[in-house]
Amino acid sequence: MMQQQEILSPPGKMYRWIVLFFISMAMFGNYYVYDSISPLADLLEKQLGMADKNIGLLNGIYSFPNIIMVLIGGLMIDRLGTKRASFIFAALCLAGAAITSLEGDIVVMAAGRLIFGMGSESLIVAITTVIAKWFKGKELSLAFGLNLTIARLGTFAALNSPSWARSLYEHWQYPLFIAVGAAVISLLSVIVYFSLETRAEKKYDLGEREKVDKIDVKTIFRMNSSFWLITALCVTFYSAIFPFQTFAVKFFMQYHGLSREAAGFTSSIITFASMVGTPLFGYLIDRIGKRASLMMFGSVLLVPVYLMLIYTSLHPLVPMIMMGVAFSLIPAAMWPSVALIVKENRLGTAYGLMTMVQNIGLMSFNLIIGLVNDWSGGYIAGMWIFSCLGFVGMLFSYLLKRADKKHNDSKLEASMI
Repeated sequence: MMQQQEILSPPGKMYRWIVLFFISMAMFGNYYVYDSISPLADLLEKQLGMADKNIGLLNGIYSFPNIIMVLIGGLMIDRLGTKRASFIFAALCLAGAAITSLEGDIVVMAAGRLIFGMGSESLIVAITTVIAKWFKGKELSLAFGLNLTIARLGTFAALNSPSWARSLYEHWQYPLFIAVGAAVISLLSVIVYFSLETRAEKKYDLGEREKVDKIDVKTIFRMNSSFWLITALCVTFYSAIFPFQTFAVKFFMQYHGLSREAAGFTSSIITFASMVGTPLFGYLIDRIGKRASLMMFGSVLLVPVYLMLIYTSLHPLVPMIMMGVAFSLIPAAMWPSVALIVKENRLGTAYGLMTMVQNIGLMSFNLIIGLVNDWSGGYIAGMWIFSCLGFVGMLFSYLLKRADKKHNDSKLEASMI
């Protein structure tokens, strides 16, 4: 009787946190590889004769396959399960990182980044699905927040690698070997997660998971209105953040007269704030709920910050801190919310669809803001676009709160505790 009870009991809290650590380390390696190109820009120009358009291609081509691949990846997750799908995607990331480091030919390097992109975003979708499965009904928002913190440490490590790996920056290829090592860490972490979940399935009751007998693309159009409103908020929110960061250092240097070092530090405040704030907000949200309300508050914060940067004499640190709060708060509430309104056997598809739409927005608004800046000869018009995106996000959050109350019995506003 005791043995039967042990088999049927759910995994303990420590086991869940161990799983979270290893899948977060997989994200760490993934983020490192993505951001490994930026510190290399000058070496690629000096040693390989690459122009800015070539360097831009190496990062831009990453997003191209993800307009479709993340949806296919989400469907694969639902069909194959998170274990097998995560392994496939992590292996693609490693292959892409390795190909990128092989030789200094733009075609070869771009092909490597393309392959990396095919696996990278889908791996993020898979890991997001893993967290939703292991922490649903528990410390879900805290788990998402801690995962994002560890993942963004990968970005921090990559951008600061010229300092801690200074001796390797004598040749363009050596830093990319570090990126290959980060991809190896990612794959090994996925293998450990694979083993942990396999062991847990034998020893613990992880709950019945409804099988998906076939991949039916029509199911993506059957998602409820709350899901589509969260997706709309996702694309407007990230389109207001990441395209701004694309031009932020240049903007601070030219518009506010900051040095390159000060401009880079000011831009990095968003990342620092999210690393600290996201898990703290996640912990809070698990206890008080109010997800739709807090997403609306975060969107409100975004509306004035861009206008403050161009129309006030305040130091840029003030609006950037406000932006950092929004960048911590909205993801902490948004990504876990999907697990509360979508069935577990469709979470992969849901997160894949959400990430697909997000990539469409990121590609579109990076291009739009660049064109608007060139057309207007400055940054004011672009800043108004970002501010309007914050307002539209606030509107979507308000509609989400109404839809949640009407169709989901206010699940998003309820506490996990």
